[in-house]
Amino acid sequence: MNTAQFVEALADLSFKDAFNPYSDACDDFDQNDAPAIRRANLRLVLDAAIEEKVDSIWIARDLGYRGGRRTGLALTDEAHLPDHAVLYGNLPLARATTGPALAERTASVIWQTLNRIQHPVFLWNVFPLHPHEPGVPLSNRCHTRAERNTCRPLLIWLLEVLNPKVIVAVGRDAQVALADLGLDAIQVRHPSYGGQNEFISGIEGLYSLPPVSSSCRQRSMF
Repeated sequence: MNTAQFVEALADLSFKDAFNPYSDACDDFDQNDAPAIRRANLRLVLDAAIEEKVDSIWIARDLGYRGGRRTGLALTDEAHLPDHAVLYGNLPLARATTGPALAERTASVIWQTLNRIQHPVFLWNVFPLHPHEPGVPLSNRCHTRAERNTCRPLLIWLLEVLNPKVIVAVGRDAQVALADLGLDAIQVRHPSYGGQNEFISGIEGLYSLPPVSSSCRQRSMF
């Protein structure tokens, strides 16, 4: 399987109460060709990650409705789409939605930290789609074991192709889900729900970054 086939296989996934940004379109916010834009974004980043031989992959639980649902890129909101482009050498990543670019707090912390590492890291999710509550498309829910097992072959292919030296589970839910799939990862605290400082400290330790004071972390978020 090559990257084009990987993205197409991803687009073919379908689950009840789950939005597939690579094949589904939101009537309220998406451009007419939004799924194609998101497929192109992902393929550009994946091809660049393979070319760059990235040594790290960060894996969270699933896509959020303010972030990857709109961009097609894990842990990346529209406000930080330019940062993702720069991370891999100014890729021509494009917005798939209309209206103001949305920001997500988790993505803001992730990219504040990624921009300090200064080398590419590939971002992904155990469940690579956006699961939502029944009848509430702009909400988040945890994916099911059946959903994650169905997606396991795609995750395994990704890990085999990228062959990262470091697999980071962003949050306990992600680590438990990866362990359920038989995969080991280094866990860091998820930056949401008061975990920002612990997440940053965990990444600083993992990548030998100089520590930033808590007050500076808080100011950089606003």
